[in-house]
Parts: sequence; structure tokens; C-alpha cells
Amino acid sequence: MAEKFGPSAGSTAPGDTPADVAADPGTPHRSEGPRAKPKNGLDRYFEITARRSTLSREVRGGLTTFFTMAYIVLLNPIILTSIPGLDGTQGADVEGTVLPFQGIAAVTALIAGALTIVMGIVGRYPLALAAGLGINAIVAVFAATQLSWPEIMGLVVLQGLIITVLVLTGFRRAVFEAIPAQLKVAIAVGIGFFLTIIGLANAGIVRAGQGTPISFGVDGGLAGWPMLVFVIGLLLTAVLVVRKVKGALLIGILATTVLAIVVEAIAEVGPRTAGGEEVNSRGWALQTPALPDDVVSTPDLSLLGNFSLFGGFERIGIIAALLIVFSIMIADFFDTVGTVTAVGAEGDLLDENRNLPRSQPVLLVDSLAAAAGGAGSVSSNTTYIESTAGVADGARTGLASVVTGALFLLMMFFSPLVLAVPSEAAAPALVIVGALMITQIRHLAWDDMSLVIPAFLTIALMPFTYSITNGIGAGVISFVLLRLVIGRRKDIHPLMWIIAVMFVIYFALEPIQQIV
Repeated sequence: MAEKFGPSAGSTAPGDTPADVAADPGTPHRSEGPRAKPKNGLDRYFEITARRSTLSREVRGGLTTFFTMAYIVLLNPIILTSIPGLDGTQGADVEGTVLPFQGIAAVTALIAGALTIVMGIVGRYPLALAAGLGINAIVAVFAATQLSWPEIMGLVVLQGLIITVLVLTGFRRAVFEAIPAQLKVAIAVGIGFFLTIIGLANAGIVRAGQGTPISFGVDGGLAGWPMLVFVIGLLLTAVLVVRKVKGALLIGILATTVLAIVVEAIAEVGPRTAGGEEVNSRGWALQTPALPDDVVSTPDLSLLGNFSLFGGFERIGIIAALLIVFSIMIADFFDTVGTVTAVGAEGDLLDENRNLPRSQPVLLVDSLAAAAGGAGSVSSNTTYIESTAGVADGARTGLASVVTGALFLLMMFFSPLVLAVPSEAAAPALVIVGALMITQIRHLAWDDMSLVIPAFLTIALMPFTYSITNGIGAGVISFVLLRLVIGRRKDIHPLMWIIAVMFVIYFALEPIQQIV
């Protein structure tokens, strides 16, 4: 029988009772008896019963995923407009054009919602998509220094189309399956630490230090109401998870949000930043929690279709433009590999080789989402690691993604209400999910340093460099090198050589750009 792994392996999500477990028939590739018959057409299509889930768990998981990643609707426009242009204007491209903040927020929600629903229906896994963090920062830098917004978004569309071709030819799936099991486990563990540091950073617990790379809180200590709200939320969520309360993560987010709104109403803490600069170190990180004056707003969708597919080639030349396409493509390509591996492991959905069954539709939707994000002028969209929060709260099928996507579409009109949830209220869920995911570290091989070092680099570089791609790249390169030098060439899949070369180029992009 195939080995089970992951914190949810073989049994429950937080809050399941013995009766829930007894009613579940087992996952498609882990069942140990007759598979229960689906209850209706919806159950049959999404394989709800077959994956040991229920309708309520899918809805709950979809809600949890939404609330843990809804911040992107606010954060994406902040990042895209955060870098001064050549004329000093905040968020301006090389032509002096500034994207409308509300327009970015609306289209970010639209594309995230539409593509997440498509992922749920076509991919049929609990994976949500939105504008990729890291990639949007790359896009913002190039817009501020080299290209106009339509031109850089055109290159994003182009890289998405290239990845789509790689999916259709089977290359992307082959790469996914060529990565050895040791690295796949390390990727899941590394993402657990990555989620943790995201949560801690969003809550202000981890910050840039003075004299040290990072520091603890404000001047080395916990200070301010927002941090207290986070700590209370973290402890509450931990208690709910340990007590196996159904919907523990979602309850934690909502309860902490209510506390944050009450605290802000009484203490009037205010935001941490204004105009991109820190004005109150003890303030709320991303959005200030408060009951909105208006619940409904009309979305600005004017950015849709504002891209130039080949304009960047005309402005900076073919080679320079291709290098930008390559750098974005590598980040997009391998972020998804890491995310899909982590979500599949968390939900006990991987096969005995730790590959996601029927992954081709998942990879295809993810690739098209990259192009769609560029076409909407909100940067490349990719599968979100916050999907693990919904999986940890019970989601196992694409129905959860349909719920998450529908909420993003509603967010276009109800954004004032959703943006009342501060990052300090969502961050505890990310930390708890990180704790769940690192339990997979027990599946790593520890008696062979040629396997330990690549796994360690993969795990360490993800949180320390704030990049899934960097961690995977370091792991791949070191794995190929170390297995080669100890005479274990046969352990290296032929595609791993190609992947290693691609990552060498990726890490050497800056000197290559200087040469050309």
C-alpha cells in the first residue's frame, strides 16, 4: 500500500469528528475498501465523497482560502504603484503613466475570481489563483525603469502563452514529475516555513532590522494593538485547531477581525504606512479594520486589454525583452510546481510518487491565468499557496475553488466590506498552516548528505529569500551536482539537467543582462 504522508494523511481536517471520518470512504488512491457511491451529480463531478469530503467542508474551505488571500486585492495595486518612475512620480512607468489604484483592485478581483472558478471546474482541485507576489514586484520595477505599462504587461501575456504551449506539449507536466521525491517533500516543508514568515511579516512580528537583516516587532519587542490582536488571533486559532473545532481557521479569521474592528474603534490606531512610507510603526499593516461607510462600490474595469504584445521588443530590443520574459516565466513556472506539490501533500491528494493525479488541466489553467493577468494589466496570475489554508480546513475538491472564485467576483462590488479584514486577522491562519505543513519533514532522507543538502537549501531559501522559485532552483542545482559527484548519475532524471541549466541562467540573469 502506498505510504501516506502530510498532516492530513489518512483521516481528518481540523474539526472533524469520529463520525465524519467513519462516513468518509477514503481518497481515490488511498481507499482500503469499496468506494462510496456519489450522492448526486455535483458529488460525482467534483468527487466530493470519493475524496473524503462533504459539501459543508468544501464551502468552509473555500471561505477560508478566500479570507487568507483576499489581501491581494489591496496589496497588488500597492505593489504595482509603489516604485517611483524616472520622473519621480509614484507608480509611474517610463512614459509617466500611473495605473488607477481602484482599477487595479477591481481587475485583480475579477481575474482572480474568474480563473479560480475555471480552476475549480476544469482542474477540480482546491486551488485558487490571483496576481503572483514577487512577479508583480518584478513587473513594477521594469515599468518604472524600462517599459510602459502596456509593454511590460504584453511580455507577461507572452510568457503565459509560452508556458501554455509547454503545457500542451506535455513538457510542464514532465518537469513536475521529474523532480525527485526528496525535493518534493522539501518544497512542501519550505513552503510551510515560507507561509509562516509571510504571516509573521504581515502581522509586523518580523520586520526589517537596523543592523540586522530582520528584527522582532518594534525595536525588538511586541508593541502596539495590531500585534496584540495577531497574538490573540494566533492563540485562539491554535486552540480551535487543537480542539478540532470545525472551521477552526475561518472562525479564527472572523473572530480576530471583529476584535480588530473593536480595537480600532476604541484606540484609533491608524495605518502603519501612508504614501508608501512608514508613518506609524505600531499601526495596521495593510488595511485599517473598520466598518465601511459604503458596502457596495462600482468596479473600474478600464484596464482590461491594456497591453502591447510586442511593444517591449521595439523599445528595449529583442534580447533584453526575451530575458525579461524568461525571468518572469521561470518564477511563474516553478512557483506553481511548489504550490501544487504543497497543496496536494496537505490534502493527501498525491500518488505514491508524490505527483498530483490528473495534473494537466491544473497546469493548463494556471498557464492561461498568467496570460490573463497580463491582458488585464494586473500582472501574471498564478496558483496561490494560501490554498493550503482551505485544504487544512477541509477542502479537497474544485468545489472549494468555485466558492473562493465566486467570493472574489463579489469582492469587486463589496470590496469595502471585505477590506475590513486586516492582515493581522488573516496572518494567524498562515502561521498555523505552516505548522501543519512542516510535519512532512519526517519523510526526508537524513542519512545521505547528497540528499540532505539540496533539501536543506530548498527549505532555507524559500523563507529567507521570500521566493519559492529561489528555493526550488537551489535545490535542483545542488541535487544534480551532488548526485553527479558521488557517482549516482543514474538517479538524475534527464529533464533535471535541463531544469538545472535553466536555473543557472535564471540566477545569472543580471550579469547576462549587463553583457547584452
